[in-house]
Amino acid sequence: MIKYSIIFPGQGSQSVGMLADLAANFASVKTTFEQANDALGFDLWKLVQTDQDALNQTKNTQPAMLAAGYATYQILDNEADLAPICLAGHSLGEYTALVAAGALDFADGIKLVRHRAELMQAAVASGVGAMAAILGLDDEVVTQVCADYSGAGIVEAANFNSSGQVVISGNAQAVEATCEALKAAGAKRALLLPVSVPSHCSLMADAASEFANALSDTKFMLGTVDVLHNFDAKKADDVEDMRVKLAAQLHNPVLWTGCVKELHKLGAEKLIEAGPGKVLTGLTRRIEKSLTANAASNMQDIMAILEEIQ
Repeated sequence: MIKYSIIFPGQGSQSVGMLADLAANFASVKTTFEQANDALGFDLWKLVQTDQDALNQTKNTQPAMLAAGYATYQILDNEADLAPICLAGHSLGEYTALVAAGALDFADGIKLVRHRAELMQAAVASGVGAMAAILGLDDEVVTQVCADYSGAGIVEAANFNSSGQVVISGNAQAVEATCEALKAAGAKRALLLPVSVPSHCSLMADAASEFANALSDTKFMLGTVDVLHNFDAKKADDVEDMRVKLAAQLHNPVLWTGCVKELHKLGAEKLIEAGPGKVLTGLTRRIEKSLTANAASNMQDIMAILEEIQ
């Protein structure tokens, strides 16, 4: 039997109308979103289906992606004996993984990521921060060029997404200047991303300190399935270690390449990306050529995966 790991996408994979076809075929999707509605106090499903601008607001994107990823996971888990050997998620997706693993209650998770998003949005004024994707350079080169920046503000490597793909984050002017320096160093492309929050860099340090209080007030458990954390690509030793890693994730880089390599090391032969989009599926082969991945973002995807498993 193939050994599976389930991975969950983060911000950037959302789209208006997502999961509509799954909701038409599986009642559990609407049930999940009704639970999210109760936790948030507004109709998240209606927002997801009708309002792209509202969906793209960080405070809405994060709970929407958690609900969508968890609803997709529930379909897979209810319809087949997945028995995943481990779970992981990219940035916000880490929380979806914790909910799926039983380490975090769904309603608590929804409220927690909403608060996380609000803290992130408030940490840096609009227009002050930026992020950019750097393609075609080794991780070490990107890290060094960022370290060499000597102007005003900060710029740091934020996401190590795959070999030759690193996202940088920081003050807008510093990010733009570093993009030019990275192109001069040989980057194939340096693309500014359409985001308002410079995630996973030291500009989020104050938000992380405040968020640690919310984490302390939230009940966590060691789940039934191990979850790899973005901070160090390792599972938590205990509940307190989990909280520490989640707070640190806000202002430290996402080690996604490390997470995928660790999943492979643990014995995973195939990854299933549960939730909207196919970003992580596309990254998998670039990270570990012997690993395959399938997206589970719509009805056609789900049926193909279930047929393979059964």
